[in-house]
Amino acid sequence: MRTLMTGPAWVEYGQIYVASGDRSPDVPESFGGQQNGLCGATIDGTLFLVTGMHTGRVGFSVELYDDAPPVDDSWEEIVEASFRPAGEAVLRGLGSDYWPLELDQVGYRVRYCGSEMDAGHDAAPPDEDEPEVDRYVVQFWPADHAPDEVVKQTSRTAAYWHGVARKAPPPPTPEQRAELQRIRERREAEEREARDLESWGGSIPSERIQDKYMSLLLVQYDRPLLDDLDRAAPEMLVKIARWAARRGCVATGLDRTEWIATRLDQMDAGLDRRELNGPPPGTFDGPLFVTTFGGSWPHNLSVPLQALTVIDSTYDDDPLDAAIDTLLRAVDAVGDGHQLVAELREAFPDLSLSS
Repeated sequence: MRTLMTGPAWVEYGQIYVASGDRSPDVPESFGGQQNGLCGATIDGTLFLVTGMHTGRVGFSVELYDDAPPVDDSWEEIVEASFRPAGEAVLRGLGSDYWPLELDQVGYRVRYCGSEMDAGHDAAPPDEDEPEVDRYVVQFWPADHAPDEVVKQTSRTAAYWHGVARKAPPPPTPEQRAELQRIRERREAEEREARDLESWGGSIPSERIQDKYMSLLLVQYDRPLLDDLDRAAPEMLVKIARWAARRGCVATGLDRTEWIATRLDQMDAGLDRRELNGPPPGTFDGPLFVTTFGGSWPHNLSVPLQALTVIDSTYDDDPLDAAIDTLLRAVDAVGDGHQLVAELREAFPDLSLSS
């Protein structure tokens, strides 16, 4: 026999546990389908151990044997169950007490013995200079799995917990757990779909549109616009991006700056980005950033950088990205998304007919 732990142990709510791996016991599932209510062993890799003392110190020992030890009839309460660690096993309470247990990952029979459970239940927590009222031992030895049993019962406290355990429903079978998991996953999928439907205005767009995260912001102004943009030819998307960039520059007054107006005209003419008119010398002598932050329009940049950023966005390698990006910038610049989309529809009457 090896003693794995011995000494006072702090319990709370009359509970102390053996846990292993990432598994911890729980009530009432730990006792579901059992005959005994002192050593809950139905959650794999865990033991839920009940004490008479509600909160305070109890005497406690953990022992490991090569074979089944003789039953020591001096203990008032004796129960047995089966246990197999799911990883490193530890004895712990609800507080900070923690004892590693050197148990192999094999099947064990567990005998849990206690004495003075009623006295512990009725007593106040012992002071530091007082002995523990109730005491317990957990004995392990290698063995095949077998049903739990009550070997000896003496106290009213043990009788009460045995009665509670026998009324607890048995734990779900592996098949039932798998079905419950499938139901849970199906419910979560349905909830996600419902949230997505609400977010997308009652109709899920294509994956292409969903991949454009910012496109979700256009739903509040015109949900069908997303489908129209999705079907539009690349040439039309580029025209929309250029229209939106110009509309944003007009709304912010940037188009009244000569070099920006020229750059917008060159953008509309389809010049390569490297051929666009640049700002005159001295343009960036001032600060590049300002303290005002807005939404999609780059208000935090200096005026020259605002123009460069918005016009450059029309040259995105993906025309759909270019259209969505510049439209959202223009919405922020104009300040009224519904108005801007109405203007877009008027400027591109064939958009809804595109394919």
